[in-house]
Amino acid sequence: MVRLGLLVNPDAGLGGRLGLKGSDGQAEYARSQGAEDRSGPRVKDALEYFSNLHRDKSEIKWFTSQGRMGTDWISQDIEIGEITTIHQSSDSTKASDTSDLVISLLESNIDLLLYAGGDGTTRDIISVLESEKRSEIPVIGIPCGVKMHSGCFASSPKAGAEVLSAWLNGDLLISSTEVLDLDEDKYRDGEWAVRLYAEAKTPASPRWMQGAKMRVEVTGEEEIIEGLSDHIKQLLISDNRLIIWGSGGTLRTISNQIGFEGTVLGIDASIGSKQVGKDLNESQLLELLSSHKGEVTLLLSPMGGQGFLIGRGNLQLSPRVLIEIGIDNVLGVVTPAKLLSVRRLRIETGDSILDEKFALKKYLKVLQGYRTTRVLPVSVD
Repeated sequence: MVRLGLLVNPDAGLGGRLGLKGSDGQAEYARSQGAEDRSGPRVKDALEYFSNLHRDKSEIKWFTSQGRMGTDWISQDIEIGEITTIHQSSDSTKASDTSDLVISLLESNIDLLLYAGGDGTTRDIISVLESEKRSEIPVIGIPCGVKMHSGCFASSPKAGAEVLSAWLNGDLLISSTEVLDLDEDKYRDGEWAVRLYAEAKTPASPRWMQGAKMRVEVTGEEEIIEGLSDHIKQLLISDNRLIIWGSGGTLRTISNQIGFEGTVLGIDASIGSKQVGKDLNESQLLELLSSHKGEVTLLLSPMGGQGFLIGRGNLQLSPRVLIEIGIDNVLGVVTPAKLLSVRRLRIETGDSILDEKFALKKYLKVLQGYRTTRVLPVSVD
């Protein structure tokens, strides 16, 4: 009998579409602004896919919480194995609830923990595993937060189910990966302050697991950045084109060189030489797109190491926003240094139909210098 733990942080990712940069301490405010559950529905999707994917569930026993941190997200009409509740979820959850549930799961002698959350949730889980001297227990994260830099996350809910099934079948070995987290207060102020907290054990799968984010140093690439800026200024900026600037240091530097006030961690917008939006959330982007009648270009720079173009740190670009923009109007922007760690552009929009449309394109164009483009393969897991 394989004993699996399930833990859901029901508040993870709530602030993403609102442009809050994270959900730590922001859940109540996010819900008051209309934020909808993100982690629970993604767990439900992962478990439903697992139910159809993994054939032999007779030897699986799940341990979880009764309520929002567990059973609320397990559909009654699917078969995933025997389910035992060992914890009661409170109406509002905090880090101590995560810790209490992990301790209960350890007392149930679980062999692996499947959890849903972001880097903060990961940090809380690993902290308990370390303090209880149970760091050997592997974890699989279903990505639900705004920022997910740690290497123990699957690339999507579906990928999480694939990893779990493959591990149960004995097809994957366990390896060590980094647990990273950002200071969200500094993050909201535009400062990228990341820290390595610990190492975690997780099934090794280059295809299904996202790996840890790398911060790419661009020292010596000033001329490349200038060339990218010149290209965008000369060939893209016009009075008829709305440019939506994605997050990241590369695009902030380029936009600043052109004359805009770019935000490193937010989504900005410009039309011609005028900046028409700064640190925009989903509703602001939709309003801007609906009022604009000309061309639209979405500039995005992939995350170093992971290669995510959509789905990590830019949840403001919701499926509704992306549909309004049009996937043919997405242009990647990379530097040679980042290309060393990015071999494919990973997409996870949160909408399976939209993901499939990206997958059907197979390749997306990226700008890598002045009048210099290339195509990179699209990966939708």
